[in-house]
Amino acid sequence: MLFNSYLFIFVFLPTTLAIFFGLSRLRLTRLAIAYLVISSLIFYAYWNPAYLPLLLGSVVVNYGVGRRLSWLRSRGFRPKPWLVLGIAFNLGLIAYFKYADFFISTLPVSTASSLRASLQTVNIALPLAISFFTFQQIAYLVDAYRGITKPYSFLDYCLFVCFFPQLIAGPIVHHKDVLHQFHRIKTFCFSQRNMALGLAMFTLGLAKKVLIADNLSPWVATVFSQAEAVTFIEAWVGALSYTFQLYFDFSGYSDMAIGLALMFNIRLPLNFNSPYKARSISDFWRRWHITLSNFLRDYLYIPLGGSRRGEPRRYANLIMTMLLGGLWHGAGWTFVLWGGLHGVYLSLNHAWRRWGIALPALLSWGITFLAVVASWVLFRASSLADAIALLQTMSGLNGIVLPGEAQGKLGFLTQYGIQLRSWQALSYLPVLNGSKLISLGALAALTLGVVWLPNTHEIVQRLRPRWWWAAGIGAAAAVSLLSLNRVSEFLYFQF
Repeated sequence: MLFNSYLFIFVFLPTTLAIFFGLSRLRLTRLAIAYLVISSLIFYAYWNPAYLPLLLGSVVVNYGVGRRLSWLRSRGFRPKPWLVLGIAFNLGLIAYFKYADFFISTLPVSTASSLRASLQTVNIALPLAISFFTFQQIAYLVDAYRGITKPYSFLDYCLFVCFFPQLIAGPIVHHKDVLHQFHRIKTFCFSQRNMALGLAMFTLGLAKKVLIADNLSPWVATVFSQAEAVTFIEAWVGALSYTFQLYFDFSGYSDMAIGLALMFNIRLPLNFNSPYKARSISDFWRRWHITLSNFLRDYLYIPLGGSRRGEPRRYANLIMTMLLGGLWHGAGWTFVLWGGLHGVYLSLNHAWRRWGIALPALLSWGITFLAVVASWVLFRASSLADAIALLQTMSGLNGIVLPGEAQGKLGFLTQYGIQLRSWQALSYLPVLNGSKLISLGALAALTLGVVWLPNTHEIVQRLRPRWWWAAGIGAAAAVSLLSLNRVSEFLYFQF
């Protein structure tokens, strides 16, 4: 079930809220928790009921292993075999359902063909949210092994994993952040303030998804589907459009998830904090997909040794962490290279800081932003060849298209091997026909917006019970609801 659907907004959500707080008002708090678990499972199964047994099996196995780890730890044992077994189970699920075909493609052609044929006979399909709920539970097992978890009931653990606002695409929730909230009295008391803030957060997230991200989607699809045919400006329009589409789509989902949880008096962690304001790559990763960054740092980078074993080892750990982070995003070499590229970025960033080199703020931001945009081309491209073609065009290696007047003034650039052509003589893709200035103007406005304007979290913090706030949020809700004229999945829907 999609957040941006009439069924969810007008049927599922109000029904779930009404019954949850109705049971809570009768002091049937455990029944209210059970109902929320059942509702979350219905939400998950709505898209494809075949995925539900896998989710339930994962929850049961991980809960059992976690309890075993805690029991052995409390009696002085170091139950490492159980931890290895639990992690192997989770990684095995991901490897089978998400990466089987990718791994097979790396084998010799004859072997790969036979294995792929056998996999097709069992009809492997990528389950919804398998990357999210698997990583969430791996963190729980590691903390149970370290002895820093508490004995939770199976019902609470089910809600921790399956809570519908964050189940499909995060944030990746840590057990210490939410499990204790299921036992607070105020969680079961209807809060007008939390409901108002939650509705505002949900509405702004919906507007980001429906009004911005979905409208950028045609520009992105047109350019990336014709990677070898686009011109210089078209390539940049496509790359920048995807840069903003991904941000407004994913951050919009995260805002909606946080808002929905707040309606139930549950606070989820912030997942985006104006990442395109970053002035370094390390700052970018402190702002982008924060819960994944924290997971990679705490459960991969630090266990690998972090920065404790010298600079060369630190850079190797950064690159390894980001390579695996890229593979987590998708089964393809473009994702792996995207992760590796960010590992190199981070290594250069740390080396730069160690050398004590300072740059002006605007230049630091510009370098960081352009580096991120270039990496998103790898992330979005359907193949490595398409990514290379687009990056070559963006860098001017395939010629730069300019208006005739500008071409004359910048003709000296041809001395450096840069080809200049006039756009009057070229046929643009349909996405830019007659609207070149509109496209570029919209992208320029979005760039200024993400750099200078407050983000959703900051806007909601300033929310006050005034009529103009109600009018503004209401107008955003009305326009967004009227724009729900087609099913539009979130980009992270099946990660």
